[in-house]
Parts: sequence; structure tokens; C-alpha cells
Amino acid sequence: MDVSNNSPSSSQVAETSGWIAKIKGINKLFAITVLIPTALATIYYGLIASDVYVSESRFVVRSAQQQPQLSAFGALLSGSGFSRSGDDVYSVIDYIESRDALKELNKDNFILNRYSRQGDFVSQFHAGLDGSFEALWRYYSKSIVKIDTDTASGITILQVRAYTANDASNINALLVRMAERLINRMNARAASDTVDFAQKEVDDAAQKAKEAALALAAYRNSHSVFDPDRQSALRLQQVATLQAQLFSTQSQLSQLESISPQNPQIPALKTNIASIQKQIEAMTESVAGTQDSFSQKMTAYERLQLDSQFADKQLASAMAALQSARGEAERKQLYLEELVQPNTPDIAIEPKRLRGIATVFALGLICWGTLSLLIASIQEHRD
Repeated sequence: MDVSNNSPSSSQVAETSGWIAKIKGINKLFAITVLIPTALATIYYGLIASDVYVSESRFVVRSAQQQPQLSAFGALLSGSGFSRSGDDVYSVIDYIESRDALKELNKDNFILNRYSRQGDFVSQFHAGLDGSFEALWRYYSKSIVKIDTDTASGITILQVRAYTANDASNINALLVRMAERLINRMNARAASDTVDFAQKEVDDAAQKAKEAALALAAYRNSHSVFDPDRQSALRLQQVATLQAQLFSTQSQLSQLESISPQNPQIPALKTNIASIQKQIEAMTESVAGTQDSFSQKMTAYERLQLDSQFADKQLASAMAALQSARGEAERKQLYLEELVQPNTPDIAIEPKRLRGIATVFALGLICWGTLSLLIASIQEHRD
């Protein structure tokens, strides 16, 4: 048997020795900080990393605003009567990123199962290490949902990442429907609060109007008045009639006394004159001059009447406000308009494999350079 055929040739030995020398010649620090991490990143991104599908939707939150009456040209310039609601869109964003949204999505452990049983060991949710809801929410905020708003246009962009295209699309569509339900709840709450407040104002105004009317009626009954102005005018007319009657009787008495001083009608006329004078004094005192006169009653009566009229006007104003509030409640104050519906991606766009490998390589070079300078500086100080 020829032993020389089984033994390595001198050229093979030399080549192996050359490779060993090259490996030994490699800077250990460079290998640790650059070569090994880059090799691991290449293995992970090239062979292990799972495909991630991204579904995207776009929507805008608008509020209905009443526009003033404009000309046709002004109407074209002013737009359609809707405006962007910048404050409310942040409420939608906060809700989508909240624990409440995740709790609704995770019914029957939907999110937990989809993201803990699929994907590679690096990117998936590690329920075995920490299966708490708080850990799932942190994973949800970091790895599943990304939402951002363009402040210039008011358009909100919602992206959902999943290990299957259908999961990404379904979760995105469900989040949009949940956001729309939130908007509807906000509309209902605002409408309810507005109508309830207006109804309370009507109830208060009706109670005040009732109390004012009762106070006026009680004053009329207790002071035997229904309208001091008319009653005073009526009494003054009666006084004028009595004064005319008194003047006529006094003229008749004067004529009898001058013609026939012994006329038996003279005492009767004097008695009649005295009676008329008493009636005139009584009528005059009922109009003015005493505590129970119409002039004294007029002040309190007019105050109560003004209170009643003011309460009636407040009631009418409150009822008009209630009618307006009900009209506003019948139409939505906020709208969520879908500009781009959630798509079902046909290819996985993540992870960015080449970019990931290049990032690890670049960071390794930076780390290697920094450590090399630090080690060289330490050695220089030692020397």
C-alpha cells in the first residue's frame, strides 16, 4: 500500500498553515467587535429573521362647522363647511396606542397568540418570560402599531405589523373601526351634555316663571288689585264724574238760596253735596295719599310684574336654546374619514435585511475604532 497517497501533500500543509497564520494575524478586537457581530447579523437576517408584513391606512378627523352666509364666490373659497379637528385627532391616536385598545383587540387572546406563536425567537413576543398584559402592551406599542400625524395636512397614518398579511390588514381595519366608535361616543357624550344642560336651563327658567306668576297672583288676591293702572284710571274717572255732579248740585243750591232761601229742598241739596264730597275724598284717597292706595300698591305690583315678564322671557330664551341644542345633537360634530383603507400587503417589507447587516457592521467599526484609540492611549500612558 502506498502511504504517501493518504498523507497530505506539502502544498496542502503550506496552504493550511497560511490560513492559520492569517487567522492569527487578525486583530482580536476587530474580530470581536466587527467580524463576529456582522457574521451573527448575517446569519440572523439571512436565515432566521421572519418576514413582517405592514398594513397601512390613512384617515383624517374633521369637525362640522356652521359657515356664515357667503356669496357663491366666497363659498368656493371657504370650502365645504368642514375643518380639521387638530385636538381631537390626538385623542384618537392616544386611544389607539392605549391599553384599552389592546384589551379590545386581545379578546380571546388574539394578539397574544398571533405574536407569541409566530415569528422568530428574537422578534416574537416572549410570553414564557413575561406573559403579563403590561409586557404585551409594551410589545404592542413598540412592535405592532405605529401611528403618526402630518401636522400640515392633518392626515393620520396608521401602520400595523404582523407575521401574516391577513393579520396585519385585519388588525388595522379593526383599529380604524374602534377609532370611529370612539368618535361616535365623543359625539354622543357632547350632544347629551349639551341637551342636558339646555334642559336644565329650561327647567330652572320654568320654575322661576312659575314662582313669579304665583307671587303676582298672591299679591293681587291679598291686595284686591288686578291692574293698578286701570283701576286708578277708573277711580279718577269716577272722581271726575262726582266732581261734575258736585258742581251741578252746588250751582242748584246757590240758585235756590238766592231765589227762595226758605225752599225745603235746600237741606236735601246740602246733604247731597256733603255726601258727594265724602265720596270724592274717599275716591281720591284710594288712588293716592294712604298706605292702601293704588299709588302705594303700584310699586310692589310693577316689581312683581317685571319679575314675571323677565322670567317669561328667560323661559322663552331657554326653550329656544334647547331646540337649537337638540338640532345640533342630531348631526355629528366630529367625523372620521378614511382616505386610504387598510391594505393587504402582498410582500413583506420588513425586516430590512441588508440595512440591518450594514448597521451592525457600521456600529462594529465605530466600536472597534473607539476601543482601539482607548487601548492605544492607555498603552502610551503606561510606556
